[in-house]
Amino acid sequence: MCYLKDVKLMPKMISLKDKDIISILDFTKEEILYILEISGKMEKEKCPDILKGKILANLFFEPSTRTRLSFDAAMKRLGGEVIGFDELGTTSTVKGESLRDSVKIIEGYCDIIVLRHFLEGASRLTADSVSIPVVNAGDGASQHPTQTFVDLYAIKKAKGDIENLSVGFLGDLKYGRTAHSLAYALSHFNADMYFVSPPSLRMPKDYIEELEIRGVSYQEVESIADVSEKLDILYCTRIQKERFAEPVEYEKVRGLYKLSKSIMDELNVKDDLKILHPLPRVDEMDESLDATEYAMYFQQAHSGIPVREALLASVLGAIK
Repeated sequence: MCYLKDVKLMPKMISLKDKDIISILDFTKEEILYILEISGKMEKEKCPDILKGKILANLFFEPSTRTRLSFDAAMKRLGGEVIGFDELGTTSTVKGESLRDSVKIIEGYCDIIVLRHFLEGASRLTADSVSIPVVNAGDGASQHPTQTFVDLYAIKKAKGDIENLSVGFLGDLKYGRTAHSLAYALSHFNADMYFVSPPSLRMPKDYIEELEIRGVSYQEVESIADVSEKLDILYCTRIQKERFAEPVEYEKVRGLYKLSKSIMDELNVKDDLKILHPLPRVDEMDESLDATEYAMYFQQAHSGIPVREALLASVLGAIK
């Protein structure tokens, strides 16, 4: 039996029906906690028919493994169906069709759109153009809100709570949309944040200004050794070659940060430190880390199923 149908078992009732998921800033602290609670229930219980008759359109204009497949799997596990594409070359975009025209057509084929696009603001444009819910699965270097729910869920499982933690962000913080969204989300939970990056890849000024408005305690450094002893969570990011306009600029920062078991042994870190990474990794995390107690990234990726089940069920009205 799927006890999500029994609303009496839910915490404070919050309706997310028909809500677009564009930015983590669109969610209150209570709504974030609500989704995490439902995610936990989804992980324990099977709900194979609550989205029967619903269709999700996966529109991926950029490559994806974890996000696309976990949305696909989540929808199907809840009884729904999936249509869509994962290659730009198979769409009418190559014929000159605008994104707005594409999504206005596609909304007639489905109940919800999940969009990944290389342009910042593409998801907001889509949401403004259609009458069905839109989920931002990553828009350029801007935000990736559903990954943030996955990250928060993984942190909660690792630490038991997401309040009052010290969180380090390592790597590409300029273009790293997952880091942007997670920092915003953690601002609800009294987190101390440490941004570790080269000057050229620092957290963008507008994000820093928003965190300051929210009263967040943060520090910007270039070396992980400067803050390692303070951290409860270390959130690593890949330096993204595809975001650089000039290859020479990428080469200047390529491989600048590398973690391995031997490096972790040398750093002064807490015994219960957990390392997260939205993946894919390139050379910033050695495979020697995988068998350590620090590694949490594979469990983090697997959490994409219950979290995206929770988001889809909530937005499509399966949870009143």
